[in-house]
Amino acid sequence: MSDTGNEQLLHLVIGGRVTDPRGVEFTDLKDIHTVGYFADYASAEEAWRGWAQRTVDDAEMKYVIVHLHKLLEPELPTG
Repeated sequence: MSDTGNEQLLHLVIGGRVTDPRGVEFTDLKDIHTVGYFADYASAEEAWRGWAQRTVDDAEMKYVIVHLHKLLEPELPTG
């Protein structure tokens, strides 16, 4: 449980240069930008949106939200 009483649903926001803007294959894994880890989707989306908007003119740059809670505990319902 988080301090707010809501269940923590861990998310990660990352970005970098991709080989194809329609996919998520990064050109150089050493250059992936880790924006941060977030306890809920809304916070992750806010961070993602900010970085995605900063790079909107660069078609090879892509930021994504990774639902870490689904990887860590795939049997739990996502509510």
